[in-house]
Amino acid sequence: MFESAELGHRVSKETWDKEVPVLREALLDAQYDLAAAKAFPVLILIAGVDASGKRETVNTLNEWMDPRHIQTMGLDAPSDEELERPHMWRYWRMLPPKGRIGIFDGSWYTWPILERAYGRSKTSELDQDMARIARFEQMLIQEGALVLKFWMHLPKDAQRRRLKALEKDPKTRWRVTEADWEHAGMYDTFRQVSERALRATSTADAPWTVVEATDPHYQRLAVGKALLERLRTRLDHPEPAPPAIPPAPRTALDSMNVLRALDLTQRMDRKDYEEALLTWQGRLNLLTRHRNFRKHSVVLAFEGMDAAGKGGGIRRITQALDARTYRIHPIAAPTEEERAQPYLWRFWRHLPRRGKVAIFDRSWYGRVLVERVEGFCSEADWQRAYSEINDFEDQIIRSRSILLKFWLSISLDEQLRRFQERQDTPFKRFKITDEDWRNREKWPAYEVAVCDMLDRTSTEIAPWTLVESEDKYFGRIKMLKTICKRLEDEL
Repeated sequence: MFESAELGHRVSKETWDKEVPVLREALLDAQYDLAAAKAFPVLILIAGVDASGKRETVNTLNEWMDPRHIQTMGLDAPSDEELERPHMWRYWRMLPPKGRIGIFDGSWYTWPILERAYGRSKTSELDQDMARIARFEQMLIQEGALVLKFWMHLPKDAQRRRLKALEKDPKTRWRVTEADWEHAGMYDTFRQVSERALRATSTADAPWTVVEATDPHYQRLAVGKALLERLRTRLDHPEPAPPAIPPAPRTALDSMNVLRALDLTQRMDRKDYEEALLTWQGRLNLLTRHRNFRKHSVVLAFEGMDAAGKGGGIRRITQALDARTYRIHPIAAPTEEERAQPYLWRFWRHLPRRGKVAIFDRSWYGRVLVERVEGFCSEADWQRAYSEINDFEDQIIRSRSILLKFWLSISLDEQLRRFQERQDTPFKRFKITDEDWRNREKWPAYEVAVCDMLDRTSTEIAPWTLVESEDKYFGRIKMLKTICKRLEDEL
């Protein structure tokens, strides 16, 4: 894979002096067009062997373009805060918004390649990591991002000569570390692992560009021209909308579905409820003080039709928790900042550290519910979201998080009763809006969307808990019981 980057490519000083001013002007024009349009973000990954000029290439791009519109991320070993969350959390937080360029010196490829080269992971684990990365990049691209990946390559002998030259000069000696020499001694291993990683992730939408780094002038011109070509092409010829994905065929021949099959007649009287509430709240409190609780984080997601009792259920849960351990995230329409990012971004940044609880009052399922029904995204967008959400939840659970998802179900008649009660009670009127009444008219469409969501995202590692919430007392106790039993199993 690296043969074409070992041919001794060079650029003369005359060519460099002639082409650089023209290239810089064109890059600036493209960058300003990108900033003005705010139509998509650009992600530039600079990776490669040690001493291949990665840092110098990043500095050159910042010099040739306006750094005010560039986010440069230099990545080292993950911090304690980052280690307590899913591996990709640190990268999601760094994604540039639409209209800006993000340059990554080090990226989501670094850690899996290092782990495999040092023998701390298996080849099969590397392949799984690369498959997850390919899906991540594909999601970014389908959300509109332009992803450019550059691998800086040096032959083995050229790498050793460069390290020796840098180390010999007192002015550059600081740039050579023990790790650089250690990696140079593992050159063949790193090459083999890197080739495997690049082959698995060089896709049609996000191909790797391998650049020979023997001559710095050639290297920087090659990167600059490739960036200009891809950026200018995207600006001048916006990509067409993806074709709609045919929905999965429906097999039910009658009117039954998982929501209609729920027994909404289940009830609990007030006395039993108050006794059970104290019992299960106390049990939950003790579980959050368990010595093993700090080894996990907890993510609770609540969905349901309007007036299904999400807020009341959440309040009964938080009454049992130390206020220092949890945070509630009420999810409404995305802000301007959030609309400039992929739709999962605003949920990734709220994932908790270990020993903490994140409670989402509505969640990432808005993409396949309200956005689907209201037409806020295309059919292709919500169809692909099922697998993206499953990937997201898989990463949450892999990081030792405990994820529970609740769908609160009520009948159409009960919703009407609660709406009228809210409207007639002065201190509850803030809970009812014109939009709630409008959404009620789309009940059949939401029912179809919910059933699809349950079928396609209730997995063996992240199942949905369906809560019969026609009676609020019954529903609240069922949620508390479910959380306690799950924590007992995990702790």
